[in-house]
Amino acid sequence: MDIKEQQSYQKTQMQREIILEKLKEKGCRITRQRLNLIDIILENEISSCKEIFYKALEMDDKIGVATVYRMVNLLEEIGAISRKNMYRVAYSEDCTMENACTIELDDGTVHQLSAKKWNSVIRSGLEACGYLGSQRIASVAIKPCQCELQGC
Repeated sequence: MDIKEQQSYQKTQMQREIILEKLKEKGCRITRQRLNLIDIILENEISSCKEIFYKALEMDDKIGVATVYRMVNLLEEIGAISRKNMYRVAYSEDCTMENACTIELDDGTVHQLSAKKWNSVIRSGLEACGYLGSQRIASVAIKPCQCELQGC
């Protein structure tokens, strides 16, 4: 295990311990299913409860979708995750969907971008920052903010 993997593992373990402590403070039992769900969320790029459920089924075929939703609600309640940030954004230069992306600014201003405009914004930003040359973007993923868990 290299240094980067070790740091990532330690960060995940620290996040796991903080989540477990918050659940205990809330009076929740720490069951095997809850531990599995926490590990799935922390160790994978998950964009929906359905993805969590399918990964959980691989570990425990007795887990129900309601258990997953209750756990996600509980994690959101204690501030461990934010479902409004659990998105994987499809990227396609040919997509014509309207209102594919909603951006809300801190002053309450809301902008609706079509898929074409969203793709243009992403491409322009990456090019301007020097991250993109002649490559094509395959996908864009937005991970949930972990600030509350990390104390930043």
